[in-house]
Amino acid sequence: MTFLERARELVSKMTLEEKMAQMRYDAPAIERLGVPAYNWWNECLHGVARQGCATVFPQAIGLASSFNTELMHKVATAISDEARAKYNEFKRFGSTEQYQGLTFWSPNINIFRDPRWGRGHETYGEDPLLTGKMGVAFIKGLQGEGKYRKLDATIKHYAVHSGPESERHSFDAIVSDADLYETYLSAFKYCIENADPSAVMGAYNRVNGEACCASKRLLGDILYGELGFKGYVVSDCGAIRDIHAGHHITSCEAESVALALNNGCQLNCGDAYLSLYEAYEMDLISEETITEAVTKLFEARFRLGMFDDDCEYDNIPFEVVECDEHTALNRKMAQQSIVLLKNNGILPLDKSKYKTIAVIGPNSDRFSVLIGNYNGNPSKYVTPLRAIQEEFDGKVIFSAGCHPSDIGSCMWSGYPLREGIICASKADLVIMCMGLNPGMEGEEGDAFNGDVAGDKKDIELPAPQKKLFDEIIKLGKPVIFVNISGSCISLCEQDEKCDAVIQCFYPGAQGGNALADILFGKVSPSGRLPVTFYRSTDDLPPFRDYSMKNRTYKFFEGDPLYPFGHGLTYAQIEENWISENEVELTNKGGMDTSYAVLKFKHEPHKELLDFKKVFIRVGEKITVTF
Repeated sequence: MTFLERARELVSKMTLEEKMAQMRYDAPAIERLGVPAYNWWNECLHGVARQGCATVFPQAIGLASSFNTELMHKVATAISDEARAKYNEFKRFGSTEQYQGLTFWSPNINIFRDPRWGRGHETYGEDPLLTGKMGVAFIKGLQGEGKYRKLDATIKHYAVHSGPESERHSFDAIVSDADLYETYLSAFKYCIENADPSAVMGAYNRVNGEACCASKRLLGDILYGELGFKGYVVSDCGAIRDIHAGHHITSCEAESVALALNNGCQLNCGDAYLSLYEAYEMDLISEETITEAVTKLFEARFRLGMFDDDCEYDNIPFEVVECDEHTALNRKMAQQSIVLLKNNGILPLDKSKYKTIAVIGPNSDRFSVLIGNYNGNPSKYVTPLRAIQEEFDGKVIFSAGCHPSDIGSCMWSGYPLREGIICASKADLVIMCMGLNPGMEGEEGDAFNGDVAGDKKDIELPAPQKKLFDEIIKLGKPVIFVNISGSCISLCEQDEKCDAVIQCFYPGAQGGNALADILFGKVSPSGRLPVTFYRSTDDLPPFRDYSMKNRTYKFFEGDPLYPFGHGLTYAQIEENWISENEVELTNKGGMDTSYAVLKFKHEPHKELLDFKKVFIRVGEKITVTF
């Protein structure tokens, strides 16, 4: 029997009440049928999240900056190994609790349309093709290619979702069909066509008046119709309640539940589907529709091998979690996620030139800037400060120099500015580690920036860090500026006044080691920006405007500080385009390096058509064909 046939047979034995209960994320056991309780909610944005120790890879935006789909697939395979290993142990308890199952609500393939959106670092950047290709590699690595699904990947948040966080439970994103299809739906289409993701998560917001989790157009007409999606849809958490409480489309929960289910949302994160029976009694939904929904859900559970004893992933041992192989892979991905934005020749550092290095800044030794959000908890991790101390033979002195921002600091937490100036004055070289942290940009409820719930008010460096930067620059020392953030920060002054500028996108548990590897020339940098780095907040259209006019590299009408795709190496690489689909690369000196080749078209606007990551040695010439 097929998985679908087995699901139909099992569901046919359930009562109506039993079927309704299975449509909640915390599905109860049906003991008489041998169905264990199962919690559908799990996360693995850049590593198995929220369930103890795990290998924590660079944040999603950092994974994207590698422009390396092959490495991305290896990362996702490692994540799915650790996820299965944990599940294999948890299932011995007879059921799963939250963050213990095989159905993962990752990846986030929304388009990072505006750098002020707090959750943008969960995405693969501003380009639909980059997002789609990185998403496909990630999904395939999670789901595997065996008889059974290794995990279920869930692409989210469908659709047209990228802030404002403070209004997401009531916001209506107004978007043209051109922008809808070219930008907001493009990566969903690409992933569905090329990776067959198991699930789609609906967004909180409305699109052109319809709630995403209950939209006839988005779900029925486009997702299941035009895109040919075959899997199941899960609501974002609490989004069904928002239909009446936030969007005021319906008058009560039973009506919201009916609207969502009838338009194709089979699984509810939240408790709204407790009202399924009320909706049924009101004749708003049919038992046939309920049966079809539950059948989809059990087909997924059968496909994951939950009811069989011959699943090829059942023997993955717990020892793979944070194993040496995964740690090495994590360091390699972190190396390739770091983007060298400016270098006047100071990098890679010649250790013999310096006796004392000062590491200055609030992000130098901060755990949270390694791990981002939706993260696991690494049992071993290395901050930039610790890695530089380990790598440099001379003296390393350190001062945070300032608080990360004005928010949350108090008089009892000290006045570190003077200490920062003193430390920098005693050094031959200053490495400044500044930027943001996940408490300053993120999801509503997880991050706070003044009166903005998770989002940023602007793209400026926080005021205390600006003051520290100005004081250190006055000393006239050589300065390498390392910006650690999940999004664009205006780095105009840093570009003008520093000897080198580096971007780290929350680089994971091995982020410090990877940064030191780049600084001291163990490897050449090879990351590229997956987003535009603008000069000023004034360059940006209104945040609530979902038109793509003047947004992202494709439509921006100004002059960015660092364009999408920008990234330097320590090698002298010459690109010679032989034809439209063929380029000759020559490494004329410096270092062996990984290198991402980007193929663009320029009419009617600039647009990424393809990319490939290669490794090229000094003196070598290779041909890359698209």
